[in-house]
Amino acid sequence: MTKILAINGSYRDDGITDQVVETMVEVLQTAGAEVKIILLREYPIEFCFNCRECTQQPGEAPGKCVQHDGMQELIDKIEKADGYIFASPTNFGSVTAIFKRFMERLVVYGYWPWGTNVPKDRKANVPKKKAVLVSSCAAPGIMGRLFFSTTKELKMTAKTIGADTVGTLFTGLIADEAHPRLSKKVQDEAKVLAEKLVS
Repeated sequence: MTKILAINGSYRDDGITDQVVETMVEVLQTAGAEVKIILLREYPIEFCFNCRECTQQPGEAPGKCVQHDGMQELIDKIEKADGYIFASPTNFGSVTAIFKRFMERLVVYGYWPWGTNVPKDRKANVPKKKAVLVSSCAAPGIMGRLFFSTTKELKMTAKTIGADTVGTLFTGLIADEAHPRLSKKVQDEAKVLAEKLVS
């Protein structure tokens, strides 16, 4: 059974990001996939200390962090998954702060012993998994893609854990209503993206 891990960095229950992820999850489950959703707003992840202890440990497996929170359990889920959904709204031109905190803790995927200038990617020589990326913004979608860094940061997240991005969905103009609902067009795009993870 295909295992898909969805990591959602939205702050709001039932916002556009949640709705897109839920639409994709329905498609994946119908296709027989096992799906686990991580809502970062409810997940115990502390800030990275930037001590680089995790980067001193050699090998392809992620290094071990000195902190004892929920991140190690999440890394274990990442390692066991066959594909990923990475989702974050755009806040101030970037992924949300809670998604950025999660991103920083992915430093465990770098091998960077003292005395070297740059880290080595622990996943450089392993078979790539699939990832789809979901974001939204108040501006028109084309502006969000061109002028905000959200998609770039989501792609970096996928690459860091050893996944290739097979599709992105960026929804614009989401601030016109207090409680926006997904349009039929966006629902259809989300369904197509979900199918790419299990095809």
